[in-house]
Amino acid sequence: MNWQQLISNKRLGQEERHIERHDDRSEFKRDYDRLIFSAPFRRMQNKTQVFPLPGSIFVHNRLTHSLEVASVGMSLGNDVAAALTKKHPELADTLFPEIGTIVSTACLAHDMGNPPFGHSGEKAIQTFFTEGKGSYLKEQVSQKLWDDITHFEGNANAFRLLAHRFKGRRDGGFVMTYTTLASIVKYPYESSLAGSHGKFGFFNTEAHTFKKIADELGILCKSKPGEPLVYARHPLVYLVEAADDICYEIMDIEDSHKLKILSFEKTKELLLGFFDETIRNSIEQRIIDEGITDDNEKVIYMRACAIGKLENVCAHTFIEHEEEILNGTFQGCLIDHIPEPQHSAYKRCTEVSIQKIYKSKPVLDVELSGFKIMETLMEIMTEAAVHPDRFYSRQLISRVSSQYDITSSDLETRIMAVIDYISGMTDVYALDIYQKINGISLPIV
Repeated sequence: MNWQQLISNKRLGQEERHIERHDDRSEFKRDYDRLIFSAPFRRMQNKTQVFPLPGSIFVHNRLTHSLEVASVGMSLGNDVAAALTKKHPELADTLFPEIGTIVSTACLAHDMGNPPFGHSGEKAIQTFFTEGKGSYLKEQVSQKLWDDITHFEGNANAFRLLAHRFKGRRDGGFVMTYTTLASIVKYPYESSLAGSHGKFGFFNTEAHTFKKIADELGILCKSKPGEPLVYARHPLVYLVEAADDICYEIMDIEDSHKLKILSFEKTKELLLGFFDETIRNSIEQRIIDEGITDDNEKVIYMRACAIGKLENVCAHTFIEHEEEILNGTFQGCLIDHIPEPQHSAYKRCTEVSIQKIYKSKPVLDVELSGFKIMETLMEIMTEAAVHPDRFYSRQLISRVSSQYDITSSDLETRIMAVIDYISGMTDVYALDIYQKINGISLPIV
């Protein structure tokens, strides 16, 4: 793969207008602005990141997480652009120096396809078809759709949200640039290859769109004609993934301290573990010199230092492995290849997160409740889509936004419309609909 082909500002759905554009360097910024002002992006403010809505202690939701990931992504992209432009001077007068904006934009979009209640919501959609009342549909739909819905994945749903032409909307969905769209696809293969980890990059309804983008950008195709599509990652995916890995791991540690799940001493140990003894002492002395006595403020400073260090080593790792990344032979993620002590420190944070955070009572409670809410919504709405002529079905269908083609004559389109509708809900809206459907909440009460 080569950078000059990989970085393209051609827009999905408006390819014929590409030659008319002259203000090339603003196209990726337009992508960024388009997402910031969009309704699906705003809705992330009411979607769970890890912890349920915590009352007076404000921790991260999907929106604040995405903004922070975009900030780190901008730094990663800018640092890589500066270094590689020196290494490859011929890239200076191309679109390559814009990769900071591209990575930042892809970071904004990376969680837009996540359903309510995070991973619990994903599992509820999957298991409704594999273990729940939707299992009978296997005999009524194609194998391709069955693969998609039984492996439902937020990343693939984000690509659909941005690229699919929903009813009444324009061709190309959000009409994003090819490179921005390619930069969010972490698992560039079809759902039939999802395997036990259940990850894939695009629904079969968008497979032709991804193929068009990938071929235009010169992304390596690893599958033979007639086989399920498999591509190498677009190189910028590694930077988007690294920004996400840095933010969710480090910010979850900070949130856990605020919620008193982790002690100050444990939090300090984890955050300062990214540095050698000399730097650790320097950070602690800086806290003393600045007169910081509040534990939360100390954690904020140590967290900033940890994120800064991780961003630096991830950028260097990308630069060091540029050739493998462009050849499509790089294995794993950037975090897997960072040096010590950062690699071991990150691993320790992950272990503590699994033991103390992701299995904590507040997190498990919201996952259990969220799963039940999502399971119920999937059951009732899918039944309405399968039997649209029933009275109750018509009542339910009338609530669905017109952009979701739930009245289509095609059963598979109606099923995908249900998934689009439910996955686009916020946590609070999903709970509200669940309560109304079950007669728990009435407008007049």
